[in-house]
Amino acid sequence: MQALYSIRSERLLMEQLDYNLLFRWFVGLSMDDPVWDHSSFTKNRERLLCSEIVVKLFAHIHKQARQKVLLSDEHFTVDGTLIEAWASQISFQSKNGDRGASGGERVGRDTDIDFRGQKRSNETHLSKTDPQARLNRKARGAEARLTYMGHWLIEIRNGLVVDSALTISSGTAEREAALAMVEKLPGS
Repeated sequence: MQALYSIRSERLLMEQLDYNLLFRWFVGLSMDDPVWDHSSFTKNRERLLCSEIVVKLFAHIHKQARQKVLLSDEHFTVDGTLIEAWASQISFQSKNGDRGASGGERVGRDTDIDFRGQKRSNETHLSKTDPQARLNRKARGAEARLTYMGHWLIEIRNGLVVDSALTISSGTAEREAALAMVEKLPGS
């Protein structure tokens, strides 16, 4: 439901479940049932994703699609997107410890720090809270954000996802992920 309705957090999902009858019906809650606590919902989601059940479910769906001849062995595309990291721009600091134009120690709130005029890049800076996140932008002129890249190998004729990968953002990540996913296909 989070993906289908673009709900960005478990807390907001629980808020929607509290007053949206469609959502309540979908998950089997009656009108007066209490909704779950967002923190236990998050913990259960993490447990589910860390278990093998997700991989088995994906493999089972893939097997069913093959049996019903819904997958072509010839027509694929790779789609990718930037996935924003949960690290703030404040955590993206110089690798050598220099604070640059903002000058010495922080004063007041984090919003008091001004990055304008500073040259910040993945070669010279690193996120202190998420070292694997990379500064990237969706288009020229767009704001650069700390991101990862998500990739999907899609069978074109029926639009079914055949494989997926999450990588560190780079200028070549999508091509590299595409080659790795295509090599795993039967008969390649």
